[in-house]
Amino acid sequence: MNAETTTFRHTYRSRYRYLPAKGRYWLAVLPALLALGYSPVAPASVTLPEQLIGASHSFLELAVADYLQRSEIQGRHEVEINRLDPRLRLPLCDKELTITLESPAQPIGRVTMRVRCDGSSPWTVFVPGQVRLYRNVVTAIRPLKREAVLSDLDVSLVERDVGLLNQGYLTSLKQAVGKKLTRPLQPDQVLAPAHVEQAEVIRKGDQVVISARSGNMSVRMPGEALSDGAIGKQISVRNQRSKRIVKARVMGPGQVEVAM
Repeated sequence: MNAETTTFRHTYRSRYRYLPAKGRYWLAVLPALLALGYSPVAPASVTLPEQLIGASHSFLELAVADYLQRSEIQGRHEVEINRLDPRLRLPLCDKELTITLESPAQPIGRVTMRVRCDGSSPWTVFVPGQVRLYRNVVTAIRPLKREAVLSDLDVSLVERDVGLLNQGYLTSLKQAVGKKLTRPLQPDQVLAPAHVEQAEVIRKGDQVVISARSGNMSVRMPGEALSDGAIGKQISVRNQRSKRIVKARVMGPGQVEVAM
């Protein structure tokens, strides 16, 4: 079943458990109101807001479960459908309701669903909701300065609603430990990918080993780093033997490689 387009049978009783407390209250007191002369439009001829809420809740639960499975995301979620105008009265649909996710592309955070009736009296209504997805994300344990190299004592995993993390987040301590901060962080602040970068493993003036490879042949020579560099970055290095300055890729602490 496509979680983004689902049809639901228009049954009222089976959706009762999804009603908010206020909705259950009105259902309980409705017989007394009728006895006093209150005469709303007959429920048998209309689609009530509570029915839309129940169908939307069921659709959204399926959509979220499908999205998490397809994306292989571990976490727990909560689904909430916003209140609708209690005066809303739509003709009873003589076909199954069709529900699609209007926005955003994935069912996380604030969402809007299009509920459509394609029956003899067609109508369309938009139902807003909220999906909270809780995952363990990397957060700062203590105040951290810009350019600090992170250790296990600086970060921890804490559960957060990732739908609120617009800048992204990290889900493993390995993604942070050993990296350098690009900005200062406060305690309990969530680390975003943009907050970290590879730390330099070579500093300007360090003595390095220059490796040059071509097929099965490898040449090693002493050199001096002329700039700082992180793993994978290119830096300028002076060959101590020939005194030539070459561009080399940082492979690790004290190790650089040039192309032949």
